[in-house]
Amino acid sequence: MNNNKKELSPEQREELLRALKARFEKNMNRHKSLEWTKVQAKLDAYAEKLWSLNEMETTGGEPDVVGHDEKTGQYIFYDCSAESPKGRRSVCYDREGLESRKEHKPENSAIDMAAAMGIELLTEEQYRDLQKLGNFDTKTSSWLKTSSDIRKLGGAIFADFRYGNVFVYHNGAESYYAARAFRGALRV
Repeated sequence: MNNNKKELSPEQREELLRALKARFEKNMNRHKSLEWTKVQAKLDAYAEKLWSLNEMETTGGEPDVVGHDEKTGQYIFYDCSAESPKGRRSVCYDREGLESRKEHKPENSAIDMAAAMGIELLTEEQYRDLQKLGNFDTKTSSWLKTSSDIRKLGGAIFADFRYGNVFVYHNGAESYYAARAFRGALRV
């Protein structure tokens, strides 16, 4: 894959579309009234979004359609892997948090990885909406987009699903754990 152009080869494109279609059809509860042909038509029109979806896929996110914005006509994809994506774990919240660590720095941050992938971290509201579609992060946790007032004080928020409930917690933005990654959202 040529990361400078952010384009997929025809083979990568076909493989990704096959995986997305299979996931879409297997999980109709996530998008009851939507049709794959309309989703694929939108994906065909925005090739750069396919690159981002492929990044979500290759890092273990298992992206799937979770909604359709009637105003903009955009389809909304979230990472729908059962646990926080394996290829994005052990990252702190953002570059500032990473730089503040004196030793044992992680290789990356959630905010930097998401930006490089062309996606956004889920907000607390989006995370709660995702949890209405199934049980996610029952053994892991995911960084969430954090408000500037919390971030200014050195913190960041993350969430998981335990005991039948979504729990939102806080940590120092420099923290990182083997069982914490982040989930992303992409509008196409």
